[in-house]
Amino acid sequence: MPKLRVHSFAVSLDGYAAGPDQSLDYPLGVRGPELMEWFFHTRTWQRMHGKGDGEAGVDSDVAEQGFANIGAWIIGRNMFGPVRGPWPDESWKGWWGEEPPYHTQVFVLTHYPRAPVKMAGGTEFVFVTDGIHAALEQAMHAAGDRDIRLGGGVSTVRQYLQAGLIDELHLAVRPVLLGTGEQLWQGLDAHALGYRCTKHVAGERATHVFLSRES
Repeated sequence: MPKLRVHSFAVSLDGYAAGPDQSLDYPLGVRGPELMEWFFHTRTWQRMHGKGDGEAGVDSDVAEQGFANIGAWIIGRNMFGPVRGPWPDESWKGWWGEEPPYHTQVFVLTHYPRAPVKMAGGTEFVFVTDGIHAALEQAMHAAGDRDIRLGGGVSTVRQYLQAGLIDELHLAVRPVLLGTGEQLWQGLDAHALGYRCTKHVAGERATHVFLSRES
């Protein structure tokens, strides 16, 4: 049965998964890029962006696993871009240029309707206004027998965790202290929700923790 999976979701030692004050200049929030330093150096990321080979190793292998058998994505509006409120026009098409790295349908959670946006390389952004369950239903239909990857941001992952809908969660725990930003676990009892740590692996720049939900 297809799974809803979170991969390469970086978290600081003090539990923050994004910095504060996201903007066009700070897509991951202030100091947010420190969380993703483990990913930026990998062969997986470098090749995705046409920047050469990058570094092989545990971090790169784990990052690459996150793209295996993915038939659709779900992301929150903040991950799609910094625009807030009603869409002013159709100009914003994501952070990733003309060919985003998804190559599937990507279901974007939003309160404001917008026509789908087709991009180069097979990515199509589909905007869903009726909640997380509707987005998951549409993503499952699009993915067929493949899995769905939940990309974030923090609020989106928290909503799906609270609903017990995430089957597998990979956290890349970075040895940094942000002190402020968006907390992943605050107010959530992951144990009571049925999640257990099934594996942990030390990488070059992060410790990779894998959680699964008991059926």
